[in-house]
Amino acid sequence: DVQLQASGGGLVQAGGSLRLSCAASGFSVDDYAIAWFRQAPGKEREGVSRINLKDGNSHYAVSVKGRFTISRDNAKNSVYLQMNSLKPEDTAVYYCTARNSNSGRTYWGQGTLVTVSS
Repeated sequence: DVQLQASGGGLVQAGGSLRLSCAASGFSVDDYAIAWFRQAPGKEREGVSRINLKDGNSHYAVSVKGRFTISRDNAKNSVYLQMNSLKPEDTAVYYCTARNSNSGRTYWGQGTLVTVSS
């Protein structure tokens, strides 16, 4: 049973940093990619970053590239999103997802709220 839990959200000032964590269980590292999505009030959900758990390949949205870093610690069954130089437009609920590379099935965890004040 795939389970995901996002944590680490909070209130920070513009220019500050925050690290989000995604604790995962119930699946093999070789079969999944982890992605962070976010959704702000009144806006559509957007992909932020993703990482292949097998080889560590990562991708970023243009809006966060150079500021955010995604990483994995397979021994701890965790994925992290280090967010630096935060902007008010980064304010959103951030969701951790796991996608099965074979079936394409995606699992969602509960989101964690990030609020960046100006």
